[in-house]
Amino acid sequence: MSPLFRVLEALLFASDKPMSPAECVKHFKGAVEAAGENVDLADLAKCKPAEVALALGELAAAYAAEQRGFRLIESGAGWKVVTAPETAPWVRQLFPENRPSRLSPSALETLALVAYRQPITRADIEVVRGVNVDGVMQTLLERGVVRIAGRADVPGRPLLYGTTEFFLEHFALRSLDELPNCAELRRVELPVAGQSEAQPVLPLDEVPATNGTEATPPAETALSEEAR
Repeated sequence: MSPLFRVLEALLFASDKPMSPAECVKHFKGAVEAAGENVDLADLAKCKPAEVALALGELAAAYAAEQRGFRLIESGAGWKVVTAPETAPWVRQLFPENRPSRLSPSALETLALVAYRQPITRADIEVVRGVNVDGVMQTLLERGVVRIAGRADVPGRPLLYGTTEFFLEHFALRSLDELPNCAELRRVELPVAGQSEAQPVLPLDEVPATNGTEATPPAETALSEEAR
């Protein structure tokens, strides 16, 4: 294994958060400044973010091919090492007191609306869902998957909501464009708060799927940190 691969493994294993290729390069250069003259360190410091990204992709592919007990995944926040999904029953035994709480169907529906139609106001969400979402929005904000993204330029200046980097990280998405059937769901006409007549709405589960995928929001999953 090359020095680049070894150092990247060590950085990602030791880091408590995802790291981007640019951040890795920054640490390479910082090591040279801290250690002074060192040929090996200097060579790594010459790496470009594109080279690091390529190396990370190769590492991820190697781990998957070897069926290791861990994986290297990329999200919008960067790359990180996580345990393989199939090892969950055993890893969960390390944390018997921390049973992950799951989002309710109501919270998942609201999260899907925010993810696909952001930035969106709470009033517009309530028009679509037909129920008050105060409690649900508070839960999503506390879980860190939804954030306040500003204020709408309409009377009253209501708050706008969008998803967070943690949302991308948790669902292993590099960007919102990787959401299932993203383009189709963004084109669906939804009612807007304050309209005299509601626009026709096509239910999320009736939007035609493409490329053999189901038109559904991200699968229900526990919002807890990955076991290391």
